[in-house]
Amino acid sequence: MQKKWSIREPNLEAVENIQRSLGLNKVLSQILANRGIKTDNQARRFLKSDLEDLHSPLALKDMDKAISRIKKAISAKEKIFIFSDYDVDGITSCAILEKELKELGAIVSHYIPHRTKEGYGLNLNAVKLAHKENIQLFIALDCGIKSFKEVELLNKYKIDTIIVDHHRPEEDKIPCAFAVINPKQRDCSYEFKDLAAVGLVYKLICALQGKNSDKYLDLVTLGTIADVVPLVDENRIIVKKGLEVINNTSNFGIKALIEASGLKDKQINPGSVSFILAPRINASGRVDTAETSLSLLLSQDYDEARQLAAHLNTHNRLRQKIEEEVLREALELVDKMHFKDCHVIVLAKEGWHIGVLGIVASKIADRFFRPTIIISLKDGVGKGSGRSIPGFHLFDALLSCSKYLKDFGGHSHAVGLSIDKDKLEDFQKDLDKIAGERFEPDMLKPVLEIDAQLPLMLLNHDLIGELQKLGPFGLGNPRPLFCSHNLTIKSNAVLLGRDTIKFWVTDEDCTYEAIGFGLRDFAPYILPSKRVDLAYNLSLDNWQDANSILLEVKDLKFAS
Repeated sequence: MQKKWSIREPNLEAVENIQRSLGLNKVLSQILANRGIKTDNQARRFLKSDLEDLHSPLALKDMDKAISRIKKAISAKEKIFIFSDYDVDGITSCAILEKELKELGAIVSHYIPHRTKEGYGLNLNAVKLAHKENIQLFIALDCGIKSFKEVELLNKYKIDTIIVDHHRPEEDKIPCAFAVINPKQRDCSYEFKDLAAVGLVYKLICALQGKNSDKYLDLVTLGTIADVVPLVDENRIIVKKGLEVINNTSNFGIKALIEASGLKDKQINPGSVSFILAPRINASGRVDTAETSLSLLLSQDYDEARQLAAHLNTHNRLRQKIEEEVLREALELVDKMHFKDCHVIVLAKEGWHIGVLGIVASKIADRFFRPTIIISLKDGVGKGSGRSIPGFHLFDALLSCSKYLKDFGGHSHAVGLSIDKDKLEDFQKDLDKIAGERFEPDMLKPVLEIDAQLPLMLLNHDLIGELQKLGPFGLGNPRPLFCSHNLTIKSNAVLLGRDTIKFWVTDEDCTYEAIGFGLRDFAPYILPSKRVDLAYNLSLDNWQDANSILLEVKDLKFAS
């Protein structure tokens, strides 16, 4: 799909101030300004990113109440029950809280629901189990903000409940729990609203310890990256420091998973977590039970951890096979619909495995650049996952047509829902109508936000080194994207693998190799002497220690 290029206009005053005050080069200063950084103090804080820059956990509403209740439970030897979600965010949340509470001498048990048998969120089976086991304190992680009847039953059983959740409340309604830690509550003044659940649990542990600590940052970083929260403010600090911890981790489970994934002796970065480690942790909950992943992260024996990591590899291969089949069938349904006339793609079919719906929705949303919801039907009820595109708040859209839904939850870019089959058609029509009203012109065309237009002569190893200071990169803090105009192609495209191309370009003064992942369709048009504009990230080609500059092409436009 053809992309629109949006080249940022630099804030010259901010660029000059940052460049002068910190002695940075102009390109780096401009990118900082593009990230909304206007002062030298903001730039220093961004580049330094120390744990001391984290906000006080006590600024979170109900944090003081939660800490007092947990300390009381520990001292009184009360039983504490942790209920957590089955994705990486939930599993890592459970792992760090269980570890910390046990170190403090607490009596702790946990419960992670089965994705296919129980579904997302706090459930009555877990509440009844807690009552049966004489639990005095129930802590819900990465869920609970919409669990009104479950919390009501816990109150009836005289079990105090602490909810630690980062999902948005529905219409500002909050369950009547003993304490609710969620910065998205209307009356919570906490400055940063976008922590993952594991980030909030980390803040809870920091409050228990009375300090900002790097303890558990490896696990917190896994959950934060996997949940695709914006890597800005506190999330960026956590991930930046956490990656250092992961690369020297003492956690047997993480070490075993790194080894099983083929990453041993390699530098772990956000991409390693997003595309290699996190899918394996998620895989057990998608095709079996998430207990396997939790056991891995809690393991105190390396041989046991290696066995569990091997199980996750097996689960991941099965997940990939299931995902490929569901994606193939979903694409067949897209082919039968006039998707270009739709603002939102909604696909439903009997029997799709609900463990892969979110992944398939993400891939279809990326391919067709439409918000996408994939629904599996069984016994007249559909369970689905949705993924959005930049600029469209999918959770808000579901709020506007919630009359069709049995249940739903999520964020601006990712949602889950359940719906009766007989309401599916009306839901689809209404959601598409709502999206049509909220879409701006050209919103369904992918936009490349380009940081700067550069001549090739400015590209060098020093610049690449400076750009690394801006990491870690992810949602909200993307890799710097540049463009260069009117280049001359020096070679035919060479095909690498199925979809990758390589070719050379020059501006007559400098010549560089360019690589385009997934750009095979452009190969026939890449011909020597042809003129082209490139949009690209900068990287180094370390193949056989070459250490040469490489242009990672994200899009190209040929001269007319």
